[in-house]
Amino acid sequence: MDDADFVVNVGSTDTRIDGVGSNVPIIGMLFQSADEMFEYYKAYGQVKGFSIKRRSLTRDANGVYRYLVFSCGRSDKYISHSKNLVNHRANSKNDCKARLVARLSACEKWEITQLNDVHNHNLSPTHSRFFTCNREINPHVKRQLEINDIAGIRPNKSHNSFVIGAGGHDNLKFLERDTRNHLAHLRCMRLGEGDANAVQMYFTKMQANNHGFFSLIDWDEDGRLRNLFWADQRSRAAYHEFGDVVTFDTTYLTNKYDMPFAPFVGVNHHVHSILLGCGLISGEDTETFVWLFRTWLACMGGVPPSGIITDQDRAMKNAIQFVFPTTRHRLCLWHIMKKLPKKFGSHREYEGISRLLHAAVYDTHSIENFEDAWRTLVGRYNLEGNAWLSSLYLDREMWVPIFVRKYFWAGMSTTQRSESMNAFFDGYVNSKTTLKQFVEQYENA
Repeated sequence: MDDADFVVNVGSTDTRIDGVGSNVPIIGMLFQSADEMFEYYKAYGQVKGFSIKRRSLTRDANGVYRYLVFSCGRSDKYISHSKNLVNHRANSKNDCKARLVARLSACEKWEITQLNDVHNHNLSPTHSRFFTCNREINPHVKRQLEINDIAGIRPNKSHNSFVIGAGGHDNLKFLERDTRNHLAHLRCMRLGEGDANAVQMYFTKMQANNHGFFSLIDWDEDGRLRNLFWADQRSRAAYHEFGDVVTFDTTYLTNKYDMPFAPFVGVNHHVHSILLGCGLISGEDTETFVWLFRTWLACMGGVPPSGIITDQDRAMKNAIQFVFPTTRHRLCLWHIMKKLPKKFGSHREYEGISRLLHAAVYDTHSIENFEDAWRTLVGRYNLEGNAWLSSLYLDREMWVPIFVRKYFWAGMSTTQRSESMNAFFDGYVNSKTTLKQFVEQYENA
């Protein structure tokens, strides 16, 4: 994308976008995929001087993704509830309305249908490379940063060496915070001596002694263990009988190396939780979740579940859309509602907001009732610009009971099945458990 040209279709005419896409997007422009459209709009934003983000991706009544919105990175309206009236915390959100709206056309290509290119803030082309959506560290630099870190060179000095080599901060596509974040991630992945080999040998033994045992280890380009997944024959057989709906949650436990425990959980005909495989992952980004979901899908014979329940994790949502395009995705209602005190606890009208939100979610018996109740909530307390509520409303078909109850969820509405399965391992594993101990204790449990 930095220097390469690419072609998109505008109606029936090809339009070549030179360099990084300096031409203005126009209504009717067609793209092969949503990701291609995102990269195009991001390149345009970098030239113009604004950041962009994925705003929403909406399904139709058949569960097919049909509509998307990409917005300026400074969209949403920031409302401070801080009691410090003198020293407000800086925030970039200013309710910018610039956005690109698209739909899936009859020819199965994404077509731009609306475009607002007017921003209510100053644009900064000279600094746009430092917006979050544009920052990146190439593999060669990552390797050198790791070498410097192993040699004991402090992150700030290591970063400054690349600044000097690039001829100044303006010529470097990442910030010192990106350097520190990358090194922190690498340190989490450095395993104890022999730990990764011990896990591999253990999995080999299990596969030899247990018919149907499945495992896969993901190694990085330097031969370090990055992610692992395993499932026994009982879990694989259970999935074929009770794999209609699964819950997936990574919030319970991290081991000695800060690798989140990621179980897939279902429910059987006795309404008991059943384990359908699990993993230990090095991060919670889209790439990692894609690897884990693809591995789990291969283990289960390539048959995706009808429904999956997760918390509100953007990277997880993106991976589900990519790996399970036909699976209905539901957000955990319990996770959403428990955030209410954190989001509005300091608001002077918290009690009223909580009462109306609970009424809209739990006490409405039709979509029209819900829409009326939501409008009442937002209008009465002037919450039109609240980013959290706005995001919940955009995703309402994924979590509000009146929208999701028409589908089969095997009696599950939250990821508490995963959490109850996590509780099952209490007493066997903890935050100090090594990888080898973890998989051995998993078998014992």
